[in-house]
Amino acid sequence: MTKVSESRATAGLRGASWDALRLPTGLQTSVHAVTTEDGAQITGTLYRRGNERTVVTIMHPREFVPTHYLVPDVLDAGCACWVQGSRSPGNDLRLEHEVALFDVAAGQRFLQQANFNTRVLLGNSGGAALFALYTQQSNQRSDMRLDRTPGGRPVRLSVATLPVIDGLALVSPHLGPGKLLQASLDPSVCDEGDPLRSDDSLSAFSADNGYRSPSETTQYSGEFLARYRAAQGERVRRIDERARVIIKRRQDARQAAKASNDLNDRINAAYTPIFHVWRTDADPRCIDLTIDPSDRRPGSLWGKDLIQSNYGCIGFARSCTAESWLSSWSGISSNASFERCGGAIEQPTLMIEYTGDSAAFPADADFIYASLGAATKERHRVRGDHHGRPLNDDEPPGQIRCGEIIQQWLRDRFPTPAV
Repeated sequence: MTKVSESRATAGLRGASWDALRLPTGLQTSVHAVTTEDGAQITGTLYRRGNERTVVTIMHPREFVPTHYLVPDVLDAGCACWVQGSRSPGNDLRLEHEVALFDVAAGQRFLQQANFNTRVLLGNSGGAALFALYTQQSNQRSDMRLDRTPGGRPVRLSVATLPVIDGLALVSPHLGPGKLLQASLDPSVCDEGDPLRSDDSLSAFSADNGYRSPSETTQYSGEFLARYRAAQGERVRRIDERARVIIKRRQDARQAAKASNDLNDRINAAYTPIFHVWRTDADPRCIDLTIDPSDRRPGSLWGKDLIQSNYGCIGFARSCTAESWLSSWSGISSNASFERCGGAIEQPTLMIEYTGDSAAFPADADFIYASLGAATKERHRVRGDHHGRPLNDDEPPGQIRCGEIIQQWLRDRFPTPAV
């Protein structure tokens, strides 16, 4: 079921920031440190009024967002809300999605112990793919679960306690961090060690390929786009190979250190290089708006000027270890994608997409929704950018309509006693 939703009148507008005025009276807020099965510690904030039996979890693998804009809507639906972080928020160097599943599971066990009978996951943006992977793994028979990360780190999910959840809500979901990055990776990079060296025949910023200044209209040919997408895949494969060489070198050093106990072997076994992935913001869809058209504006999540964000120091996957690259940022190796996980999602699922999203495009949304294995699922389209902010100054944020939809879905699917 797909629904196109319009925002309500501008009364009570709120922006992208936290709106404490919308929190209900009688709210109890508590902060908890929770230990994972593998010995790490995560932190979460629990919002409740005291007699809720349904709790909604909000989490992002790379950020801790206790003031997420949808918290008041979850509370207004009569549910408690648990917002948690991963073990290393803001640090891509340690982010392996399979390991982050232990963080999700720790939160779910904590909520079980707090006597919540019904538990729903709400994945926003990158949280959607993380929760898709968690739902897939928790739904699996234990002997079918992943036991290693793509980089080979043992995780033993087959013996982990992964509480099964009751429902899943997806807000502005993208295909997965690796798929998102692959689509925005600049394939004209010739040498990962020399980020300014380019093959102009593969540059999205070359006039010969259709690029025009921001005041003009860029339009790429189908032939160029086909070459561009193929070259993006080749660049991912090259970085994957580089990452696996790094891991193999360290594994060999560990074996040598065990045999010799030599100081140099021990140093080489411990050495974990960090590498940079430059020029990761060059998705042609962010420049040529005729490709998979939507309500989006020119530019990406990082800003309007893709030359600035593509070559600048801030961006997705800018600093990686071999393990974090393979698990989180490789469009080939990462397990955290709807392509791999969507079919295993059986729980009732709500999907809300923003029509001006510059990270998840209409064809991506179609793919995600079609991939979901749930017999009960519904889809809504709401005007707004990736974060639900208004597309024009004279219209309300899409966050408002998004929150209304989530409230109604929670009330319909998971009725809870009135507070």
